[in-house]
Amino acid sequence: MIQISSAFDAGNVDVVSADKPGNIRVRIRKDTASDFFQWFYFRVTGVSGENCVIRIENAGQASYARGFKDYKACASYNRDDWFRVNTEYDDDCLTLKIKAEFDSIYFAYFAPYPLERHRGFVARCQQSPFARLEVLGQSVEGRDIDLLIVGDPLPSKKVCWAIARQHPGEAMGQFWMEGFLERLLDPNDRVAMTVRDKAVFHLVPNMNPDGSVLGNLRTNAAGANLNREWAKPSQEKSPEVFHVRNRMENTGVDFAIDVHGDECIPYNFISGADHVPSADDRMKRLLPAFKEALLIATPDFQTEHGYPKAFQANLSICASNIAESFRCLAMTLEMPFADHNDRPDVREGWSPGRSHALGADCLEAVSLILDDLR
Repeated sequence: MIQISSAFDAGNVDVVSADKPGNIRVRIRKDTASDFFQWFYFRVTGVSGENCVIRIENAGQASYARGFKDYKACASYNRDDWFRVNTEYDDDCLTLKIKAEFDSIYFAYFAPYPLERHRGFVARCQQSPFARLEVLGQSVEGRDIDLLIVGDPLPSKKVCWAIARQHPGEAMGQFWMEGFLERLLDPNDRVAMTVRDKAVFHLVPNMNPDGSVLGNLRTNAAGANLNREWAKPSQEKSPEVFHVRNRMENTGVDFAIDVHGDECIPYNFISGADHVPSADDRMKRLLPAFKEALLIATPDFQTEHGYPKAFQANLSICASNIAESFRCLAMTLEMPFADHNDRPDVREGWSPGRSHALGADCLEAVSLILDDLR
């Protein structure tokens, strides 16, 4: 007997019908208190040896439906190894096809990063002699907003911030954060040693724990898009931003990177905040310098494709607000949901492993521009 379930951390799907393996019909639920939707994550059981055909019937009405063109969904039997499956999109329905090898198979928009993995990761990080863990406050539903601090704050040190998963469906941001933090905490890595000597890092691996658990694409439990809340965050609607923004006021900011995933653009790219009103020659020089450093550090970065330059002029957006408020280098890093078109991977597409590697490489890019931040 076929069963479809999504009653677990980050699960999202409503079942229309599941009478036979070749005709499974589902729909994606909307984000909490919002019209956004695109993230899906569910399990199909009772299908070993069967040719499964799963139709996501409302994919054409999703928030960024054009991103489904040339996209392949993720699947896993054990929730560790995620691979891509044959996927077709006809401007209305997203159809997933696979011959199941085992009784149970998971499908997702991107490899999920569960809250329990987050807890385990920050617990391990706090055991490093270079790190300490604080709770900045609670989310709308009362979950902790974890902050990892690496290095001792001294007047001579630069203040660097990195945050991920303002948009909870963009799970690649936490895989990036693992790579960045693991290298930063490596006692034997020369780049990490140099960076720890020169800077103190404040890192928020998951800005939106509620949305992550609820299976939302873009919003928190109050229906707020956190990356549009930075001008006037509130404890009622966007406490996640409220608490992080308040800590930034206390620490100051010399460098900030906000890590995301883009539904439509199949490349890694940076959207800079060098067009805010206060941007001077120094700020405008720093952004291309960081991009050049990242091009040197990794083959998975490029500068030809991305957002229009005017995009970051909106001061309610995280990177723009930080750049304007602190007159610093601030940016949004975007990774794809599908694949990186410059370096395609047929089996996994853009993946947790490649997100992790990009995070580690970004630390090297940071090391190359640290001395010029102020």
